[in-house]
Amino acid sequence: MLLTKFSHSCVRLEQDGSVLVLDPGSFSEVEEALEGASAVLVTHEHPDHIDMDRVVAVFAANPALRLWAPGGVADTVTAALGDAAGDRIHAVAGGEEFSAAGFDVRTFGGQHALIHPLIPMVANVGYLVGGAVYHPGDSFIVPHGVDVGTLLVPVHAPWSKLAEVVDFVASVRAPRAFQIHDALLNDTGLGMVEGHVTRLGARYGTEFRHLQVRAAVEL
Repeated sequence: MLLTKFSHSCVRLEQDGSVLVLDPGSFSEVEEALEGASAVLVTHEHPDHIDMDRVVAVFAANPALRLWAPGGVADTVTAALGDAAGDRIHAVAGGEEFSAAGFDVRTFGGQHALIHPLIPMVANVGYLVGGAVYHPGDSFIVPHGVDVGTLLVPVHAPWSKLAEVVDFVASVRAPRAFQIHDALLNDTGLGMVEGHVTRLGARYGTEFRHLQVRAAVEL
């Protein structure tokens, strides 16, 4: 499986000629990431995880493209596409299994991490793709009953602190980890956070590596 990192939380996975994209949001290279894709997984409704206008435009131009997302996202995309939506848009929650573009997918969690008690919660679904790559969206939900091979780590967010990031990495104990949710940090802040994750994650068997935008790695 080939993993390509795009800006922020957008990741592209390729295997056996099939392409699946996760969280093509407003900070990301949406059209580039979705080129040639067969399926899209969206963790939650926030714009930095789905740029609604740009994603809908790509779906309108590609009638073979399918999407899996929490119910609110699925409803919004379906309404925007109208009759063109057909049966391509699928609502999912935690605890489900399905196949998307030939990839086996399992879902975990169901709720976005708390930002502030005055800010309403939204649904959030974490995806384990191909039994190997785990994208938690905006949460630190640890997938139960599975061994994660590659963990995508939200390294910085309005809803997290460094201790929680490190504890998440230590709890999942994946042999490999790469950063996501990194667009709000400058190079100084990113270097500090990733330095701690690298050093402390190694104690629990996780090798953390920073991926530049458009960098690809074979898993």
